Amino acid sequence: MSEALQELIGIAGRHARGRRTRTAIPRVSIGRSEVTSAPLPGVWGSGILFVLQGAKTVLIGDQALRYNPASYFIYTVETPTISQIVEANAARPYLAIGLTLDLQAVAALLVEHEPALGGDSFSTSPVNDDLLDALRRMMRLLDRPAEIPVLAAMLEREMLFRLLQGPQGGKLRQLARADGHLFRIGQAIAWIRTHCHQTIRVADLAEIAHMSNAAFYRHFKAATAMSPIQYQKQIRLLEARHLLVAKPGNVAQVAFAVGYESASQFSREYARQFGSPPGRDAARLLAAGEMAVEVI
Repeated sequence: MSEALQELIGIAGRHARGRRTRTAIPRVSIGRSEVTSAPLPGVWGSGILFVLQGAKTVLIGDQALRYNPASYFIYTVETPTISQIVEANAARPYLAIGLTLDLQAVAALLVEHEPALGGDSFSTSPVNDDLLDALRRMMRLLDRPAEIPVLAAMLEREMLFRLLQGPQGGKLRQLARADGHLFRIGQAIAWIRTHCHQTIRVADLAEIAHMSNAAFYRHFKAATAMSPIQYQKQIRLLEARHLLVAKPGNVAQVAFAVGYESASQFSREYARQFGSPPGRDAARLLAAGEMAVEVI
């Protein structure tokens, strides 16, 4: 283990408070767990997850990611996921750092730097020495909070620069540029999230993204590992699970509230997604005090 990684693990461990801790550094959070977890559905927004210690798997559509220590992945659009901590214990807890993307900062860097092409593949990347050092210097600010207002933005800029130079840099460029396909797919996804209860047509989404139907479908699948209809269904089911736990009640009412026309179809798809029928799943979550949906 490198000295930089060892120091980062120490900093994250000292400042973590529970499963997820929002730090005093803007857009930076720490994840920690001393135990492995069951698969947990959620929605991950645009950002980077760095795993320092332990291991985690994330299922996105039909694609599976595995985070080993000192690896990262850039999430470019709001993505339904199923995540699971697979290596963690009291002696060596799972530790990770999350950074929400500041697209304006990325766009400013693009004026001065053109990253490599590519970066649509679903795979984690190792954190190289330069990126690890920049992340370490940023996290050191947690022990010197008076310096955060002055230095945090500078160190975040350096981290984004290192990420743009890395194997996933092309994704950042496409996301930050208004003419990039990821930026335009993000606009269509925002529309789906707002109108997920309605019937959607790929042609309408392609028009929002200013793409042909074929190009839109191809780029959407590359960004999310699922079709637009599959994406909408997962968003509906995640919202339904949240409603069932937050306001326990009639399953049929929840089904209609999230856009289903058939309560029986809703129950079938819900059980297929979460492993048990809606009422039983909600009762289990409430009894165990577990989260229904993880939002990263």
